[in-house]
Amino acid sequence: MPAPSDTEQPTFESALAELQRIVADLENGSVGLEESLARFERGVTLLKTCYATLEQAEQRIELLVGTRSDGTPVTQPFDATATADAETPTAGRRRPRKAKPETTPEPEKAEDDSDTGFLF
Repeated sequence: MPAPSDTEQPTFESALAELQRIVADLENGSVGLEESLARFERGVTLLKTCYATLEQAEQRIELLVGTRSDGTPVTQPFDATATADAETPTAGRRRPRKAKPETTPEPEKAEDDSDTGFLF
């Protein structure tokens, strides 16, 4: 299968599919060293393309914050840094439960015939 030229930008889906095929071929070990290196380089290029496409998509995302009286949506730009900050632990986070201390069962008392409670 001929590789697309570096000037044309593949879609995210086609780049990901080709990247998956390259990974499978490299893991399978069915290609020689030179071909493996060429596919590896192509895979790195495709991976960068996928990351760039995802970053562009993230920048285009808008948050729906409400609706106007006429029903049109009110949006604001998505702030990825705000989301990253929200994932950090906060002061209101529950603390993990402490494990209950293990108790050792008391040894069973030997039955004796005396009512005095003494051994001898």
